[in-house]
Amino acid sequence: MEATTMADLDPRMSPAQRFGRELVRCRKEKGLSQARLAERLGCSPSLIGHIETGNRKPQLDFAEGCDRAFGLSESKRFVRLYRQVAESPSGPEWFLRWQEEIEPRAVTLRTWDPLLIPGLLQTEEYARAVFRGHLATSEREVEEQVRARMQRSLILDRDDPPVLWVLIDEWVLRRPIGRPEIMREQFAHLAAIASRRHVTVQFVPFDNPCTDGLMSGFAIAEMADAPTTVSVESAGTGEVSADAEVVSVIVGRYDTIRAQAYRPGESLELIKEAVGLWTQST
Repeated sequence: MEATTMADLDPRMSPAQRFGRELVRCRKEKGLSQARLAERLGCSPSLIGHIETGNRKPQLDFAEGCDRAFGLSESKRFVRLYRQVAESPSGPEWFLRWQEEIEPRAVTLRTWDPLLIPGLLQTEEYARAVFRGHLATSEREVEEQVRARMQRSLILDRDDPPVLWVLIDEWVLRRPIGRPEIMREQFAHLAAIASRRHVTVQFVPFDNPCTDGLMSGFAIAEMADAPTTVSVESAGTGEVSADAEVVSVIVGRYDTIRAQAYRPGESLELIKEAVGLWTQST
């Protein structure tokens, strides 16, 4: 049986990073430079470099070439690693980095969502309705995105879940996403989550005069072994950054928005009222 490598065991690594780490290990074990390996694979040294750092995803022919170059055609180690990459959640690179590298390591998460229930707290049907709203998305892609979103939410059920502080715009309580029964189920779920000891959910009044929250949704992750990192999302783009200046701006916005929010107990009552409202609509 083939030996297990550290790349196999490190849960913080994305599939692309695991592929890259194993590529570096095998290349150095064979005494090959990036340029020499590139010659054998018929590609550029820069491509080798990007794949080794996880910045580019390998293709199947590249993985097959690696197995041949390193004498692993029988075990197909790199083809198997490629399949993990191919089956990993799709999405923008900046968000995949947040989803796979940052969020699972957070000890504290703070989020602001002006338009929707945050992804970590969505039910399966609510998430499905959100993704189906993108008319260019195929049903297969919708289901892949739903599975990935449900997988993300598992961090809240760990023995050591992150402390979660959630700010949501009050309009989200009334914004229909899918059928009324989907909304009723979503807010019943949110009420249950908001009652957990490590979760605080607060709604921000719809007539809030503060405009800082209108620019974008964002999240702040505090980690034990890395600098505080933020994820900022706006229409068509997004960014993950640990730059101190960017983090300071986002934390400042979060504090400003939270100063206008309802208290947690008041917010929980709003959620329960929303359950009743959407029950009457079914």
